[in-house]
Amino acid sequence: RQGIGEPSVYHAVVVIFLEFFAWGLLTTPMLTVLHQTFPQHTFLMNGLIHGVKGLLSFLSAPLIGALSDVWGRKSFLLLTVFFTCAPIPLMKISPWWYFAVISMSGVFAVTFSVIFAYVADITQEHERSTAYGLVSATFAASLVTSPAIGAYLSQAYGDTLVVVLASGVALLDIGFILLAVPESLPEEMRPVSWGAPISWEQADPFASLRKVGQDSTVLLICITVFLSYLPEAGQYSSFFLYLRQVIGFSSETVAAFIGVVGILSILAQTVVLGILMRSIGNKNTILLGLGFQILQLAWYGFGSQPWMMWAAGAVAAMSSITFPAISAMVSRNADPDQQGVVQGMITGIRGLCNGLGPALYGFVFYLFHVELNEMAEVETLGKASRPNMANPTDESSIIPGPPFLFGACSVLLSLLVALFIPEHNLALRSGSHKKHSNGAQTHTHSPQAGGSDGKEPLLEDSSV
Repeated sequence: RQGIGEPSVYHAVVVIFLEFFAWGLLTTPMLTVLHQTFPQHTFLMNGLIHGVKGLLSFLSAPLIGALSDVWGRKSFLLLTVFFTCAPIPLMKISPWWYFAVISMSGVFAVTFSVIFAYVADITQEHERSTAYGLVSATFAASLVTSPAIGAYLSQAYGDTLVVVLASGVALLDIGFILLAVPESLPEEMRPVSWGAPISWEQADPFASLRKVGQDSTVLLICITVFLSYLPEAGQYSSFFLYLRQVIGFSSETVAAFIGVVGILSILAQTVVLGILMRSIGNKNTILLGLGFQILQLAWYGFGSQPWMMWAAGAVAAMSSITFPAISAMVSRNADPDQQGVVQGMITGIRGLCNGLGPALYGFVFYLFHVELNEMAEVETLGKASRPNMANPTDESSIIPGPPFLFGACSVLLSLLVALFIPEHNLALRSGSHKKHSNGAQTHTHSPQAGGSDGKEPLLEDSSV
């Protein structure tokens, strides 16, 4: 094998850590560049930029997932990381090109789908939830220190040094994939030639969504993902800007907030997730995570003081257990040669949310006249003051963050849908039908009632 050693979860962890560490360094400079480039309707433009990126991710995720099932994971890890990090040097060269390339980079911004497929290749089912939790915790860990480091370097030496350092970390990640990451997909699961049969159905994201509807369990899981991740995606795109502008956090306080929430997320996705999966089961873990997310979003929506944001951030860390638990439930019931397709499908839905969520949040902020004032004014005002409204209204004093309340309602619907996911049948199937070692063996499928067009469902016997 090319690379160092046998493929392991630690290879995937390093790739994720370096990619998001590079982007975490840019948290403070990005807020400054965003304000300077779009001084009017900043929240709206921020939502549109991330919206285009997310929609392109949704369109490309199934194709990249299916191709990685055929040609291997390593080449697509290299491709996704390279294009995801390509906009970084442009931040100082040309801000307009920077935001344009961020939007276009959505075509390849699906690193997580390839990483989860990589992990599925090399782990057995009972290990997978822990492995996914480790990957998600690494994503949080990459954001623990990098925003604080970026904020310090930006203040002490200027934004240019931060952009150069982030570009260097991105190049290190690309070099690590090229030299150290071994291929995880076994040779016997790859076709003889590169002229592999990739059908249009596999590449078409809407066909992928239609395929979801053929399996009732996958449909419920995908609806759960959509309704829960839609507000999360909108929150990610605007929350740091919201903390600076609406709550009055300084750049150092924002960095500290990210660090504390990141540490708590790591604990939640490693220690707490493992305990919950063993004690209350996969489905109940998902339900608990959704409950924490509802509480967190409602608190953000009504909260107007800094301490409220800190308390809601602690709850947000606990809600981070949801997606690793969902990914584990899906992956342990999918065939080894379908891992890329299934994870690409879930990531595609998240990509659709990454398009709709930021645009929706930006639009709601725009409707409620939440605009960005001068950043210098925010820095000079006390933390308790909230220079958040260009046109203050009575509603703004009652509900400072209207999009977050919309998000809480969306997650409540997601929780109601998740109640119908049949965990016990899935657990029985994973024990009796899906025992394999490192994902290298093939399996026979039980015939499905209701498969009208003869297509194999993604999850076995989900209609039982």
